[in-house]
Amino acid sequence: MSDEFDAVLDAVGPRLRELRRRSGATLTALSETTGIPVSTLSRLESGHRKPGLELLLPLARAYQVPLDELVGAPASGDPRVYPRPIVRNGMTVIPLTRKPGGLQAFKQILPASSDELEPETRSHEGYHWLYVLNGRLRLVLGDQDLVLTAGEVAEFDTHLPHWFGNADSRPVEYLSILGPQGERFHLRARYRRS
Repeated sequence: MSDEFDAVLDAVGPRLRELRRRSGATLTALSETTGIPVSTLSRLESGHRKPGLELLLPLARAYQVPLDELVGAPASGDPRVYPRPIVRNGMTVIPLTRKPGGLQAFKQILPASSDELEPETRSHEGYHWLYVLNGRLRLVLGDQDLVLTAGEVAEFDTHLPHWFGNADSRPVEYLSILGPQGERFHLRARYRRS
């Protein structure tokens, strides 16, 4: 039993290194997010430090993966995703996928707001697809200022500065799918000539 336990712990380091690389984080950035010293993170990834719950729990939170994924627990065979909502600055984000890297899907809910927010656009690596479920979503994309309503879709390269928020005082719900740079969504539709 001890050999099996040691084998599981030995596999954690490479798994942590791969998660960090796929997320594009540096050891310094991960240290700032988790509060774990850079030297400890480095020793964990290289296998020179055995992982304990006090280290694995903040890392699982930072990578937004279940703890059993960090330690390589056997799959339960249950395909259901049990999302845990994350609330940041009043916005609720519900992860709909559980694998880091590749496409990531989220349901996002912006609460009702009476504040007129001044958009602070950001740009980053990746590709983004939005689908509005309810409400009106304001999307600032480069020099465009758009309002998307229920059933509307937007798709864009995230290198273009962007921002989203409520278009009015009511809540808005939307699906958000993020992909790595170069990974786009392809819709197949027939062109109908008039």
